[in-house]
Amino acid sequence: MRLRRGPRGSALLERFQHPGQVVVTGFVVTIAVGTLLLSLPQATVEADGAHWRDALFTATSAVCVTGLVTVDTGTYWSTFGELVILGLIQVGGLGLMTLATLFAVLLSRRLGLRARMAAQAETKTMRMTDVRRVVRNVVIFSLVSETLVAGVLTARLVLGYGEPLGRALYLGVFHAVSAFNNAGFALWPDSLVRFATDPWINLTICTAIIIGGLGFPVVFDLARNWRRPRVWTVLTRVTVGMTGVLLAGGTVVLTAAEWKNPATLGGMQEPQRWLAGFAAAVMPRTAGFNTIDVAAMRPESWLITDVLMFIGGGSAGTAGGIKVTTFGLLGFVLWAEMRGETRVNVGHRRLPEGTQRQAMAIVLLSLGLITAATFALLTMTHHSLDQVLFEVTSAFGTVGLSTGITAGLPAAGHLLLIALMFLGRIGPLTFATALALRERAARYELPEERPIVG
Repeated sequence: MRLRRGPRGSALLERFQHPGQVVVTGFVVTIAVGTLLLSLPQATVEADGAHWRDALFTATSAVCVTGLVTVDTGTYWSTFGELVILGLIQVGGLGLMTLATLFAVLLSRRLGLRARMAAQAETKTMRMTDVRRVVRNVVIFSLVSETLVAGVLTARLVLGYGEPLGRALYLGVFHAVSAFNNAGFALWPDSLVRFATDPWINLTICTAIIIGGLGFPVVFDLARNWRRPRVWTVLTRVTVGMTGVLLAGGTVVLTAAEWKNPATLGGMQEPQRWLAGFAAAVMPRTAGFNTIDVAAMRPESWLITDVLMFIGGGSAGTAGGIKVTTFGLLGFVLWAEMRGETRVNVGHRRLPEGTQRQAMAIVLLSLGLITAATFALLTMTHHSLDQVLFEVTSAFGTVGLSTGITAGLPAAGHLLLIALMFLGRIGPLTFATALALRERAARYELPEERPIVG
């Protein structure tokens, strides 16, 4: 029996020709389902249930692996609600299309062209024939990493803090998933401030954040060729190099800025200050945990954190922001322009002009969106510019750090942050292309004219 597609079905399929549209739709549906589950009376400690805005905000923050909250996660939500949040984090971190492709492989053992294109858009796979292998490796790598991190955290909570084994295991699994997926949800009211001087907790979570934020293509390339840096791809070279520079520079600058601040690092011993400073540099990679009081940080530290949050982590990983790859590639573009070179080279490879335009478009769209959102939020509240800019950048970069003003924002402010988290996770360029019904190729070229620049 052969099904015939009518005009309405044809029009419906025509609307989802671009893989980005499938990704956007998948995230919207998941957020809607999460909102409904968190709105149930069983999801909160109080029998009244959550307000729809708190449920929507939390679901969006979890699916977009952000970590911003309007209510305290550990005291407001019940165990059922926390498990819903944990599931949303896992789905958002791995990517809806990655999970959908995995299910398709398990059920049918083969993929159609449409499914491969959708998974490729989510996982940033270099070749469409690699989708099945990449999806399998991504899922296995994620689960193994989260299991190892959960084991270390569980052991430390039992041996170092006297937590019962069951409770320690629950806390270990929750924070391992939250850390690896760069979500930043914590079940303690002070996030990780109580563990600011504990290297076992701090370094384990920071390691999970860094690995998850590098991006799966980079991790797999490093696993294959870690002894041969010369054969690393351009993506791996730029991501690893920029990550090292940002982590080292962020640690030094933030530690120096907060060194004498009694509300943050001032009361710690010198090795503990460097540990907390390193954690403060790692968290803006879009993790969202904090080991020091963000609201008590100096304005210059907020500014540096804004920059780190805006850049974010690696492509095709669990991190947000414009991505270190985008930032690094624009650095090579700037260097080539300053040297008067007509081609942009990274190592022994030439950077295509299309990639350069894409990187520039992402940065300009992101800056425009952050500027507009900051202006809008300033008109809604009486908070200072540095606080509002921090909040907006944190939402757009899917970070989750806050100066403490999130819960007190008006309803319109919460809806604005929800939109920013969604756009930050999907990506401005992906979202824009998802709205287009089809790509339009130019059939002619206009005469060239060079205007005055600068």
